[in-house]
Amino acid sequence: MLGLSLSNILFLDIETVPLTATLSEMDPQLAQLWEEKVVSMRQRLPERYPADCTGESKFQEAGIFAEFGRVVCVSVGYIYESEGERHFRGKSFCGEDEKVLLTDFADLLNNYYNSPHDYLCGHNVKEFDLPFIARRMIVHGIPLPNVLNVMGKKPWEVRFLDTMEMWKFGDFKHYTSLKLLCSVLGIPSPKDDIDGSQVARVYYEERDLPRIVHYCEKDVFATANLYLRMVGEPVMESILEEV
Repeated sequence: MLGLSLSNILFLDIETVPLTATLSEMDPQLAQLWEEKVVSMRQRLPERYPADCTGESKFQEAGIFAEFGRVVCVSVGYIYESEGERHFRGKSFCGEDEKVLLTDFADLLNNYYNSPHDYLCGHNVKEFDLPFIARRMIVHGIPLPNVLNVMGKKPWEVRFLDTMEMWKFGDFKHYTSLKLLCSVLGIPSPKDDIDGSQVARVYYEERDLPRIVHYCEKDVFATANLYLRMVGEPVMESILEEV
């Protein structure tokens, strides 16, 4: 985007899992509502939810819905220049306590990304990451940071940048994954270990949160390079630096 400073963009990605390891562990009322949701999706999306699928068989997908899932990691990063070279510095908010990690993330936004010139950027963030974060903040009673609070704002006042939307060029039906777009544009793929469908298993069965965090951080770095590539800027070679 012309006139937009790279230093005002916070790149981000999140990883989510179902609220519990199994459907039987979920609050009974929520579990019943999940079963009802799967029935509804069988009717609306039979190609993805066949007639024989159940709430149990589709439970791993509960993590993509803010009503039935939770955030286990928010990774962020920003581009800066030093001695004529461009670098990327990042940080991850993660842990068992979703309210704590979202509160810490909200503090970051309130303190450092609160001006009309600041933007949040990610891949498919308008459809997934940012609405998910906002909904979970509301669940926990966390006041929404100004940059996330889009209620009542005009479209040009919403400070979200979405690399998937940028790639669409106005084509509403076109979906391109981060992995595919990185491959097409010659950017090293962040999906060389696990992918989103495996996060819940790694979290609940392997109890390997650091592996999830590493995966999430690589997504953020890849997204930043993807943005640079799409606005005609050189991509970064250096790996993510921790703050």
